Amino acid sequence: MFTKIFIICFFVLLFISIPAQAEKVQLKHFVPGSYQQLLEKNADKPFMLAIWSTTCSSCMEKMALLNELKESRPEINIVMLSTDDVSVSDQIQTVLAKNELASLDNWVFADENAQRLRYEIDPKWYGELPRTYFLNKNHERQGISGSLSQEDYETIFKVILN
Repeated sequence: MFTKIFIICFFVLLFISIPAQAEKVQLKHFVPGSYQQLLEKNADKPFMLAIWSTTCSSCMEKMALLNELKESRPEINIVMLSTDDVSVSDQIQTVLAKNELASLDNWVFADENAQRLRYEIDPKWYGELPRTYFLNKNHERQGISGSLSQEDYETIFKVILN
């Protein structure tokens, strides 16, 4: 009897842990040179760089919309970049997993000098969040600070896909 209970408990725990493992989010460390790496990885392809933080309420409110965009616009590669410190990676992973964004290319600032990382992305960006960059296949880009609506995204997607 004890053996049957043990086996049942083992399988229950196994099935409970499988979804949690599937939601594991890989966070790449964004360091000097990472922005160039993103450009090279997305050569000749349009993409969107969504910069956010766990402490940004507008960012958190728009996570569900980013998931919708991921599902409805697979032709746009969405790259997520958290400006939080790498020390809060668990919290970042939780937010991304909860919002079903684990499958995206996810990055986190991993350099003590966040200003240097921001400057590498855009010398005219001073850290306001959310910040979104839309890059066409030639990597001509448009950067927008602040919250965007579904309509805003769709309008800009039409431009970068042409």
